Amino acid sequence: MAHWLQILVLGLLLGGVYAMMASGLTLLFGVMRVVNLAHAAFILIASYMTYALFEGLTLDPMISLFVTMPLMFGLGVGLYLLLFPRLEESPRYVEMTVLLTFGLALIVEGLLTFTFTGTFRSVRPEYASTSIMIGDLFVPTSQLYASLISFALLILLWVFLRFTKTGTAIRATMQNRAAAQIVGVNVRRISALSFGLGMSLAGAAGSLLSFMFPFFPARHWQWIALLLALIVLGGMGSIKGAVIGALLLAVASAFVTDLVGPTWSPITFYLTLFLILMVRPQGLFGAKVRL
Repeated sequence: MAHWLQILVLGLLLGGVYAMMASGLTLLFGVMRVVNLAHAAFILIASYMTYALFEGLTLDPMISLFVTMPLMFGLGVGLYLLLFPRLEESPRYVEMTVLLTFGLALIVEGLLTFTFTGTFRSVRPEYASTSIMIGDLFVPTSQLYASLISFALLILLWVFLRFTKTGTAIRATMQNRAAAQIVGVNVRRISALSFGLGMSLAGAAGSLLSFMFPFFPARHWQWIALLLALIVLGGMGSIKGAVIGALLLAVASAFVTDLVGPTWSPITFYLTLFLILMVRPQGLFGAKVRL
């Protein structure tokens, strides 16, 4: 029994970080209908920023959040204003944004490879190799800290969306973009803020992942595949669905790793993506599309 409880705890801790990674991606889809294939590449940018700050200034990765989040927010707003408004009137807007973000992912990968080479990197603060014993349970300190910070940021995101005027405008835009514009919401401004907010969450995720996993410039292709499985399971555009989907799949992946082996762990995500698209394309909490 203790063995299964140990696996459950490890899966939930990892799921908290996955939830924050996926929340930024599903927020962009909910507001702008953008499947941002470059989201994981931007997470990598934050990981490398955290690595550079740690190596150059010995700045703790958890403190680096206060650097990576605002910088990634500014980058997100700038990229949106530069690239996306000119696509808004296109009858193939969604397809064009997929191609655009795919190109951005390739550009980011190339720049990171040129700057840092393809060598595996990682940030190794003291707590990255320690653990806490709670009874018979083994809790890695790095995963515990990362998960707690992730859930704290997700709670702040919920409070912002639920209790602020800008958050209400974002939720209105997610529910019905045209109706929100009719009642006076500046949809372009809200889209820019949402893109920046999603990128800010990517910045936080990159800082936390930097001391949990080794990374290299092409790692984003593995991460984006996992993230797409999470948000499709939860429902595209549903932040609640992204969180629940992340926790469910992380726990399932942990049990598969224990029972079959780590090589089979990614199949959990890919098989779930395939099955949910076949059985319930709108996901667990997504709205069913009516023709």
